[in-house]
Amino acid sequence: MIKTLLIPVQKQGLHAFTREVEQVVADASLPEGLCTLFIQHTSASLLIQENYDPSAQADLENWLNQLVPENDPLYTHTLEGPDDMPAHIKAALTATSLSIPILNGRLALGQWQGIYLWEHRRFSGQRRVIVHIGN
Repeated sequence: MIKTLLIPVQKQGLHAFTREVEQVVADASLPEGLCTLFIQHTSASLLIQENYDPSAQADLENWLNQLVPENDPLYTHTLEGPDDMPAHIKAALTATSLSIPILNGRLALGQWQGIYLWEHRRFSGQRRVIVHIGN
């Protein structure tokens, strides 16, 4: 089973979409298998991270922004704004796909794990994530 999710984003940062993926898994009615997620963008990424304390998400965002700052004089790809090249670098350093086992018809995430789209640009709109459920 393959489904495309449109994930709304209103700003740079982490956007939870665990529930949407859980619904796709439930609709697939597969007791065991693998859920693969793939984001179809070059300036956003996917992440499994703590879903309990939002300060962990804020700390990750602050750390990555410090690691890959805007307006670095090394950047030549600047036509789309000061956040574009840093977004490409951040996406290259993180993940564009995730694989999560399905056990007993559910995602085998840990108690404090959530699935996030990590938007690296100051962007408002939606991002496409392909979900593949299979054996």
